[in-house]
Amino acid sequence: MARIPALGYALLGLIQHKPASGYDLRKIFSSTSMKFYSDSPGAIYPALGRLAEQRLVRATIEESMGLRRRRVFHLTARGASELKKWIMQPITPDHLTRGCDQIMLRFAFSENAAGRTASLGLLKSFEVALKAHVASLRNEYQASHTFMPTSARLAFESGLESTKHLLQWIEYAIAVYEKPARKKGRVS
Repeated sequence: MARIPALGYALLGLIQHKPASGYDLRKIFSSTSMKFYSDSPGAIYPALGRLAEQRLVRATIEESMGLRRRRVFHLTARGASELKKWIMQPITPDHLTRGCDQIMLRFAFSENAAGRTASLGLLKSFEVALKAHVASLRNEYQASHTFMPTSARLAFESGLESTKHLLQWIEYAIAVYEKPARKKGRVS
């Protein structure tokens, strides 16, 4: 199977949540923070075509209120399996080096695609990898901060503080998942 880019996984996750037309998906991308992945029809429609060629999604034609018919994309069993496999992969130092956007995308789709246990497992994998990353950054900072120009030192400190803050959020998110589920209808 050909490599699937982040936009492809974003599309799979959205379609898994709710079948949608290319236009519906484009509206989601253009009106939310998912714009980061693309809101361009020149990217979204070809990506949907590639996912269909790989049999990860299938399109059905639906009549609409107007004269136009809509192609609505549905996730196939193969697409659901590929999405779950992507979500469940362990987090490596390389994932952290490239940035946490894709990890957070995986987490955003994890509960719907793979269940609460998978979401918690992904968070715990993220926590382990991030603790090691923070330790590595601290060591690098200690070894080099006295030789850095002020701007470089401050930029490094910003990155370190952001990473430590993310680790605190992960610990909070794990605690949320580990709390017993509340009964529906109860407000606290």
